[in-house]
Amino acid sequence: MMVFINKENETSIAHLSHSDHEVYRKLTAERINTLKLNNPQHTHNTHPDAKIKKSIKTKLKDNEAMTAHTDKGNFLMILPIMQYDSKITVFIRANNFQTTGRDPTKTFQFQVRKVVTDSKTLIPQEIEWQYVNMNPTAPTKKA
Repeated sequence: MMVFINKENETSIAHLSHSDHEVYRKLTAERINTLKLNNPQHTHNTHPDAKIKKSIKTKLKDNEAMTAHTDKGNFLMILPIMQYDSKITVFIRANNFQTTGRDPTKTFQFQVRKVVTDSKTLIPQEIEWQYVNMNPTAPTKKA
């Protein structure tokens, strides 16, 4: 009986001594056969939750709703997209935020990098990467 083993197993076996190759190939093949026999209902869906997640996303989209994290308590809530938009608009107006046509994040990031690079006595060059975010993005509105 011939059983094929995957490349990862073959690569691992290749690192063993030559006298052990065939023994471990046979043991691996037998183990794969045992697993296949004990699990005949093998499906292509390796993530059983994928169907549930897709169903939830579809229901949210069909009902024009979305999920959002609460400010307190680390909860997840479902609300209509229109309600979310109005809450965001009220929040922006109430806090006197100003909109801008360009993203200020790149300018700010450039200034941070310059300060970190120039302060060699405070931050050694080999660890300055820990203090600089490489791909910052400005916050975006959901939905």
